[in-house]
Amino acid sequence: MQSEGPDKVKQSNRPVTIIGAGLAGSEAAWQLANHGIPVVLHEMRPVKSTDAHVTDHCAELVCSNSFRSDDHEANAVGLLHQEMREAQSLIMTAADANAIPAGGALAVAREAFSEAVTEKLHAHPLIAIERGEVDSLPDPDDGLSLVATGPLTSEALSQSILAATGEEALAFHDAIAPIIHFDSINMDKAWFQSRYDKKGPNGTGADYINCAMNEDEYRAFIEAMLAAEKTEFKDWEKAAYFDGCLPIEVMAERGYETPRFGPMKPVGLTNPHKPDEDPYAVVQLRQDNKLGTLFNIVGFQTKMKYGAQAEVFRMIPGLEEAQFARLGGIHRNTFLNSPKLLDETLRLKSRPSLRFAGQITGCEGYVESAAIGLLAGRFIAAEIHGCDLLPPPETTAFGALLGHITGGHLIDSNGGRRSFQPMNVNFGLFPPAEFSRRREDGSKMRGVEKQLSKKKAQTHRALQDVRVWLDTIAMSDALA
Repeated sequence: MQSEGPDKVKQSNRPVTIIGAGLAGSEAAWQLANHGIPVVLHEMRPVKSTDAHVTDHCAELVCSNSFRSDDHEANAVGLLHQEMREAQSLIMTAADANAIPAGGALAVAREAFSEAVTEKLHAHPLIAIERGEVDSLPDPDDGLSLVATGPLTSEALSQSILAATGEEALAFHDAIAPIIHFDSINMDKAWFQSRYDKKGPNGTGADYINCAMNEDEYRAFIEAMLAAEKTEFKDWEKAAYFDGCLPIEVMAERGYETPRFGPMKPVGLTNPHKPDEDPYAVVQLRQDNKLGTLFNIVGFQTKMKYGAQAEVFRMIPGLEEAQFARLGGIHRNTFLNSPKLLDETLRLKSRPSLRFAGQITGCEGYVESAAIGLLAGRFIAAEIHGCDLLPPPETTAFGALLGHITGGHLIDSNGGRRSFQPMNVNFGLFPPAEFSRRREDGSKMRGVEKQLSKKKAQTHRALQDVRVWLDTIAMSDALA
């Protein structure tokens, strides 16, 4: 539903209740308000904080400051960026306005981004933000509501959700990467370079700080990480990590060489301080704020205790005198068995007046969470306006992600259903697309070239289909 302006949109006098002002809740509130529907957006911070948040801003980024690849032609998350832009996303507008250099990725100045989202929400006449914990689900008689509390849902609200769903909650732990003051990095050892000198939409080809290790340094570093004191879980907690956000030491536990094939891979980089020596491993740091005074260690989420972190990370060449603006940490993530509990428009099947959005539905990543919030907001708006709104086509990034959440169980070889697990948007969620396997001269494409042709066919089809879907919604709005 494209925004038609205040004179062309019916207004509902009964506000929609949204619990949680993270990326999903903020985006949902924006979509609803821009379709003439008043919203009460509940956020418990700063009355009650969490172990991961440090501000009271809406849409605070608690882990990385990267929205990942912005390549909408050959990357699924870049495609999702573009679909959200075409759907007038608040999160993408704020991200684009606060983008900082990050090669081919879209990274944002952390605080400036969340401040921009917060200001937009406060300024909207149809959005009221109420601070304080909501400890139970809204009564169905109070109208339509949305839970977008994310991975840090409070214990009281979690219990209320369990009572309503009759399900056992699933939980795992995400770890947060440390942030370092730029002026404490030794640039006589470190250097600026993006992998393969890739510039990207906001980059220069030299957007990351790189710290090289030889084999001896790497092995000593891995040994120290494995031996370091870690955050311990209580007996009733089970640590099961999402592979896209593994703590670096958990990665090392899987094998000494594992980090070298992940965040510490040395490929596409040349150390100008030692041009004749190939690095055995490389640690990268990415700009974390617009001023360039803070950098986070890419892929170094950790559950090491604070004292151990400082000691171990200062073993990295160039970070011997590192000053930490924020050390790493660990936080809980809770999500629903969404394919069983939610319908195709994110309604709780047992209570249709209630929807869920964001990470609590079992999607992973900032952009994915915001996208599900966007869809939830539009579904609610359509329901209030009496429009029939079908889910986006499965050929789109919106539809592929929504399909995983609302129908994402995998069937094993014995016909049984595997447990539902969180996932980032990826081309594996899309149906196959027809694509050219030959060059213009008739010769066959192979390898990377063939895969690129396949991805471009998927993204081209997706953008065509999402535009048709958005146009259809706009026409429904006009008739409502």
